[in-house]
Amino acid sequence: MKNKEERSKICPVERAGALDTRYRRWTQSPKRLLKPFVSRGMLAVDLGCGPGVYTLEMARMVGENGKVIAADIQEGMLQIVRKKIRDTPLEKIIELHKTSQETLGLSLQADFILAFYVLHEIPGKKNLYQELYALLKPQGKLLIIEPKGHVTKQEFKTMTSLLISQGFHQLKCKKVLFSHTVLLQKTE
Repeated sequence: MKNKEERSKICPVERAGALDTRYRRWTQSPKRLLKPFVSRGMLAVDLGCGPGVYTLEMARMVGENGKVIAADIQEGMLQIVRKKIRDTPLEKIIELHKTSQETLGLSLQADFILAFYVLHEIPGKKNLYQELYALLKPQGKLLIIEPKGHVTKQEFKTMTSLLISQGFHQLKCKKVLFSHTVLLQKTE
């Protein structure tokens, strides 16, 4: 197991190809994963979108009347998504957003936020959790999926408890292969 410092490093843009493979799309299928949570006309956020594996599927699901915010701290990851959607109908649905180390820098009311393999990479979690809560509409959902190889069971339990203390309510959801998974809903 890697030490805590190594586990909190951001996956570099140079490794984006390892995040977007046929094997991953099969074992952690974007369509299968998102289908219960994302529908036409929604406003959804893909936090730490990386190369857009889940972003593109979300955009197809929300359709032309919906919007997906692809948020990432690395401009290089956003450039990969930009290249994938250039001159396609998805370009009008997906909005690229660069976050900072201190804040997500978003002010919206989302129906759904996906945080796939990203929260362990973000410092200042208490502020982040407050931001995530504020970004959701009442009854909005937050799906968090963290890699078992980077996040221990205890760390994930602590993360979940802190989010619940912000006002989230835990819902049942299917597990994701090789991952810790939790579905939370804004209670107000």
